[in-house]
Amino acid sequence: MQGTMMDVPLTIPFILERARTIYAGREVVSLLVAGRDEAGQPIPHKHRTTYGAVADRALRLGTALQELGLNPGDRVATLAVNSFRHLEAYLGVPSAGYVLHTVNIRLHPEQIAWILNHAEDRVLLIENVFAAMIPALKAACPQLEHIVVLGPLPQAIPGVLDYDTWVMEHAPMGRYPQLAETDAAAMCYTSGTTGNPKGVLYTHRSTVLHSLASAPKDALNVGERDVVLPVVPMFHVNAWGLPYTCAMYGAAQVFGGVFSDGATLARLMQDERVTITAGVPTIWMGLLAELDRAKAAGQPYDLSALERLVVGGSAAPESMIRAFEERHDLSLAHAWGMTETHPLGTASIVPVGIDERSDEGYRLRAKQGQPVPLVFLEIVSEEGEPLPHDGKTMGRLIARGPWIASSYFKGEGESSFFERGGELWFDTGDIATLDERGYMHIQDRAKDLIKSGGEWISSVDLENAIMAHPAVAQCAVIAMDDPKWDERPLAVVTLRGGEQVTHEELRDFLAPKFAKWWLPDATVFAESLPIGATGKFLKRELREQYRGYPHTHETHHTNLAGEGS
Repeated sequence: MQGTMMDVPLTIPFILERARTIYAGREVVSLLVAGRDEAGQPIPHKHRTTYGAVADRALRLGTALQELGLNPGDRVATLAVNSFRHLEAYLGVPSAGYVLHTVNIRLHPEQIAWILNHAEDRVLLIENVFAAMIPALKAACPQLEHIVVLGPLPQAIPGVLDYDTWVMEHAPMGRYPQLAETDAAAMCYTSGTTGNPKGVLYTHRSTVLHSLASAPKDALNVGERDVVLPVVPMFHVNAWGLPYTCAMYGAAQVFGGVFSDGATLARLMQDERVTITAGVPTIWMGLLAELDRAKAAGQPYDLSALERLVVGGSAAPESMIRAFEERHDLSLAHAWGMTETHPLGTASIVPVGIDERSDEGYRLRAKQGQPVPLVFLEIVSEEGEPLPHDGKTMGRLIARGPWIASSYFKGEGESSFFERGGELWFDTGDIATLDERGYMHIQDRAKDLIKSGGEWISSVDLENAIMAHPAVAQCAVIAMDDPKWDERPLAVVTLRGGEQVTHEELRDFLAPKFAKWWLPDATVFAESLPIGATGKFLKRELREQYRGYPHTHETHHTNLAGEGS
């Protein structure tokens, strides 16, 4: 028997309309670049607007895109920082029937061009601070028909539109196009795989459901009274969904733009009375150092409004959680997710009956947390058999839910998705434990990827590139612990007979192919590499051998015993 409830599509115009009407007066604050100082550093300028104005401009953006002759489902890419303009694109692009494709600005230009081409983007919205990239992108991406610059330019660029002028020349959309909740709304490429990045398409339905589930108290705790600062970039899994969640629930939003240093963030949190913020551990390490410095100088910041710092991207050590709590009375809370999970999968909340500041409380807070409602997690063996939830047994972490990907764009990476008991599951590639209360704890990664500052680095891609050097015979790239970035790449290399090369020369060789932050911090030249029965390098042995390796750029030689020479 069928129920009698209305079948109302869950689409992003629902979020836009709430922001435009119910929360029209709530503020949106952005730090913009207002020039450069004598040292060439950007000078911040604070811009204030409201949800009402953002919504109006988002609707005008929708009309402007429609008049370009785009087809429903066409991709509109952004190369942009966190700002009110990017928020307008978040709301306006999918509401007009197109797919918002946020591109990682930290990638090498060649990788950016590859992604733009693979996604078949027709329009690019690019931040004015990245305008120097436009000629190269136009040459490398022939399918890009229109380029629009976000923010003022010192001079006009032929064939390029000025966003503010272009948007305000158009009237707001009078009505929304017919949208199905299963239509693609946004697109993000994951770098958490070997080889080329893979695209994940979020639907209108998944975005609305994710926004609903992200806000409750035992998730991210977002409501109308909050002022939220997403330090996590808007190009990184939709800033963990916070721009949509905040717009749905009326929380004011504060954007730091290109400014993410500890001092700027501390001042911004203090001045805007921020209640919730979110970022990767390296960001919070910088903030912690600034808070410690200011307190020692007798000039502490007033962050009394700040209720929660959300940390994700990689695990924050328990020592950092304790430092924020015990030295500054600030609560640092884990959340976990991936590009494929939209991203929120878990949130770390201490259960009733346990003191957050007890040893047990800190131990739980160092885990990635419990799954939020509608997300299901399981750990399985290599054969796919379920493993006990005892907090000790490690297994492959798999996930399913209404905002978890069922495939990649263009059907790539099929092996990550599989049926189990008649249900579709996603293999996260992580090794984790689950306890009896559902707390998940990432232990390791099934693939030998390196996570630096919350961003993935493919060891395989680096190895293949290094082995293209004429002096190199074999290469294995492994993760070495780093106090600032969590992990950094270490290259272990064997040379061809009679050949010589330095660490600096290898970095120069790699530089044209990769972003600077991908390049190995150090190179070890070994006599041989351990190889297993299947012919693969035994990276686990290498990681054990070089555990605690110095965090400096250097060339190092070892003998078979691994002793420095």
